[in-house]
Amino acid sequence: MSLYQIRVEDIDSNIVELSSYKGKVLLIVNTATTCFFTPQYEGLQDLYNKYKEKGFEILDFPSNNFKDAKGTIDEINEFCVKNYQTEFKRFKKVEVNGDDESILFTYLKRHEKGLFNQKIKWNFTKFLVDQNGKVIRRYAPMVKPEKIAKDIEKLLNNNK
Repeated sequence: MSLYQIRVEDIDSNIVELSSYKGKVLLIVNTATTCFFTPQYEGLQDLYNKYKEKGFEILDFPSNNFKDAKGTIDEINEFCVKNYQTEFKRFKKVEVNGDDESILFTYLKRHEKGLFNQKIKWNFTKFLVDQNGKVIRRYAPMVKPEKIAKDIEKLLNNNK
């Protein structure tokens, strides 16, 4: 199975095939709106602003696994846009661990280098994916988005 065979649901209930992101560098993040790390939305938006024209996308997957993504997806989206002016793609809430875990997060955890299938420990775990759909790196929640910029640039520059 390839990352590009996975389908997810966006906030408008549209099915999105991840194959539509072929050729893009992706940062896939499980997020929450009432978490210690919620202010990272600002840094994520900064990354998006800086690299979106160069082939970079952020895929935001709210998750209530840790009880910090309360409310409907519309309320979550409104919060993010109002408080952090987010413009990157947001998807329906997903489970990132457990029996009802999203196939996307199962895939990401199974294909990350060195940490095979390790549970996601908290919100704002970030997965960097290259233009070919390969999971390059997993970042812990405490890693601020600006610390990922060099890795993003390296991938974007490798594609030239």
